[in-house]
Amino acid sequence: MHLLGAMKTIRPLLPLIVLIFLAGCQTAKAPSDLAGATRDHERSTAVVAIEPPDADTLSAPGLPPPPEQFVPVPRLADIHFDYDAYTIRPEDTPILDENAAWIRANPAGLVLIEGHADERGTDDYNLGLGDLRAAAARNYLIAHGIPAEQMVAISYGRERPVCTEHSEACWARNRRARFLIKPL
Repeated sequence: MHLLGAMKTIRPLLPLIVLIFLAGCQTAKAPSDLAGATRDHERSTAVVAIEPPDADTLSAPGLPPPPEQFVPVPRLADIHFDYDAYTIRPEDTPILDENAAWIRANPAGLVLIEGHADERGTDDYNLGLGDLRAAAARNYLIAHGIPAEQMVAISYGRERPVCTEHSEACWARNRRARFLIKPL
């Protein structure tokens, strides 16, 4: 319960914390340099609203709707990332461009961007990497005309894999940003 109480206390500050963190990333260190990245097998989930949506779309004051209210849309494709990286790959920019075009054509929805990682690394490290991946996708969409207030982000780290084999091909499928919509 102590962790839950702490999360309730810092949740309103998360957008500010993320902005400060992202500002510090301009002198970006490699994700492997993130504080104390060790390899273990603990489980946890962190939710980060990079920028809260308009008040009309919130389920509680200051909080984005719960992820369960978002649905996949076949036209919104996942993008993938290289190992230990959160940079948008050149081969994924056409996918993001198509996603942006669909979101612009269908503005009556809130976009959830999920950041995911493979099973390697600690939970904290993978949650942070998932945050960075979701933020990279979100920033790309903002740069291509999608309003920031139309998007929220969440990191699942390694907790929601699409593939559970222990191979590079499987891990590559899990290193992704996924896009869902909450119709308004």
